[in-house]
Formats: sequence, structure tokens, C-alpha cells
Amino acid sequence: MQVWHFSEVAYPDAWAGETELRVTLPNGRIEPDKAADIYGRHLDEWAACDELGLNIMVNEHHSTATCLSSACNLLLAILARETKNARLLALGNPIANRPDPIRVAEEAAMIDMISRGRLELGLVRGSPYEIGPTNANPVGQMERFWEAHDLILKALSTRDGAFSWESPNFHYRNVNVWPRPYQDPHPPVWITSTSPSSAPAIAQRGHVIATLLSGLIAKDLFASYRATREDMGLETPVDRFAYCALVGVGETREEGVARADKIAGYVRTSPLVAAQFASPPGYLRTEIKAAQLKAGPRSGGLHALKTADGRPIQQTEAKIEDLIETCTVFAGTPDDVYEQIKKFHRMVGGFGHLLLMGQGGDLSHADTLSNLTLFAREVAPRLADLNAPDPAIRGVRQKA
Repeated sequence: MQVWHFSEVAYPDAWAGETELRVTLPNGRIEPDKAADIYGRHLDEWAACDELGLNIMVNEHHSTATCLSSACNLLLAILARETKNARLLALGNPIANRPDPIRVAEEAAMIDMISRGRLELGLVRGSPYEIGPTNANPVGQMERFWEAHDLILKALSTRDGAFSWESPNFHYRNVNVWPRPYQDPHPPVWITSTSPSSAPAIAQRGHVIATLLSGLIAKDLFASYRATREDMGLETPVDRFAYCALVGVGETREEGVARADKIAGYVRTSPLVAAQFASPPGYLRTEIKAAQLKAGPRSGGLHALKTADGRPIQQTEAKIEDLIETCTVFAGTPDDVYEQIKKFHRMVGGFGHLLLMGQGGDLSHADTLSNLTLFAREVAPRLADLNAPDPAIRGVRQKA
């Protein structure tokens, strides 16, 4: 199993007393020296992953104190030079909101070349609260996403000169990306998902499907992907599946849980957004929006976190014990964390990538490095056994 360290580069000092942390929070709340220090410490932590044998994941969000990473490819460009071994995952580029897909292709090709072929290209739709900052149209986003996806991959893989592109959303007379990517025809592609209904389109293209902090939704999501591939007469390697969880490891159970509780500040603050930005009209399909409204405000939405017995958990109020029950957090001693991952791995039918959120909230630099080091040395080596051939999870079609 491949392990990737992920953090959203939060600015937690802006959180106190705020009920809306996205889109409208004034950037005057930022102290420049403090923000510069935050960037520096996170780059140091990612660079440490190169020595620890962990891979690196970055993402981006906009107009929010929960994520200072507003341009994931800038961070990866730095890390492409600072690291030597780690795979570099951008998860990712919100291509449904960006007006220029060719720029995404150019940035990806440069990072892949500088890193000598270590880039993993994550293409994402983008969160609903990204619509406001990017001035995008919430209607028809998935159509724009797949058009941009096709254009980016064609731009990265074309070797015989310029081509033109005409589609409903994008028009180019002369596409000719220089440099080409180091990997041929292009870096591996990852796409995020939270709904089993979106898995078939990803499976048809054979991309890695990643789901972040979704808990047991991952079971149906991965099953839908497998079923699609089986209908196509194709096998599904376990490395097509990725799952992101918060992880806190300590020398004692109390220390590991305490670290996870700090990291969970990300989960508790992430939903703090005004209603008009949380779900802009047209972003969700009509039937999904209707199901959300029917579920009611206390349900936490259609994809609310739930425990194994179906109990809904409110993110903003979640206790760490509740989050562990939802399988969005693995925490405790190295043995505890390994057993929790092992149990979840079997519950969802297996996965080949663990996206480890080893820093979040106000977890300190020292605690983050200790957390990552303990995981890399005492948990990660044992995860390889999880994907050994096992008839209980390999080659079994699960009902979506």
C-alpha cells in the first residue's frame, strides 16, 4: 500500500468565533509573518516525507482560512526540486472552474519534467463553495469537467505538433504543450468522488478513484467502480482505489488520540460556510438536492458522516471518538492505528493508497513530525500485507 501525507495548510488563528470561514472572511485577518511561517513549516514537513519513505499529496481551496494552498501546482513545483524519491500528487486541479485547461496541462508537464516523472495528476470538479470565488457557472459543471479532462490528456499525450480543439466550453486553434511530460503518454490520473453514481465514468477510463473522509460510503463507491470494470471484462487492480483519513499516532493511545483530535479541527471547521455558497443552484442534480432537502437540516446532508450502525455525526460538533467510529479517523498507538486501517480495508473491499492527513487544525510542527515518523516506521511497513492475495477481497464483485 502506498501512503501519502496530506495537509490543507490551515491558518487556525483566524477561526476563533467565526461562523463562516469560506468565501467572505476578510484576508486582513492574516498576519503575513505568521502565514509565511506556516508555508515554511508545511514545506519542511512534506520534504521530511521524502526521508521517511512517504509520498506527498497537496490540494487547493480558495478564499478560506482553512486552506492557504490556493495553487497546488505551485507547492508541487517547489517540492519537485526539494525532494528526490516521493511521488507528488496534486489532488487537485479544479478543472470545472478553471477557464484555461491548457494552463493546467502546461503546469503538470513542467512539474513532471522537473521531478523526473514523479507527478500524479489529480483532476477534481471543485467544491460548491469554490463557485463564488471563481465566478464559475454551477450549471453543467460535470460536462465542463469531462471536456477539460479530455483536452488536458490530449494536450499532454500529443507528440506530432499542434492540434485544434472545439467543444461546447473550450476553443483552441493551436494546442502544442511544451515541454511534454516526462512520463509517457502522461502522468497517472486521479479523480475524487463521494457518490457511487460517479464511479462508473472514472472506472471506464481506468483512473485512480479517491474518496476523502467519506467513511463507509467508500464501500459502495469502490464496489460501483469494480462492477463497471467487470462489466467491461477488465480486472481492477487494488491500486485504483485511494482513501483519505485523519491519522494520529502516539507512543501511547492517549497521545495518538490527542493528536487526532487536534487534526480534526479541519473536519469541524470545513463546513463553516454561508448557505448561499454551500450549495449554489444548479451545482447538484435535482434528484440529489431533493434528497438532501428531504433528509432535513439535522441529517448533515445526503452524504453526512455516519457510524457503522448508521448514526449520523455532525461534523462541526463531532467528538474524536465519534469520528473514529465513522472510520474517517484512525488514532491511537501504532498497533491501534494498524488494526483500525486493517478493519476498514476489509470492510470496503480493499484499497491501494492511504491518503494520510497527518496534520490539521492546530497540530504543532513537532507533533506533526513525530506523528509522521511513528506512522512511517511502525505502521506503514505492515500495510503491505493488507493487499496480499485474499479471496475475501480480491476478485470478488460486490453489490454497489
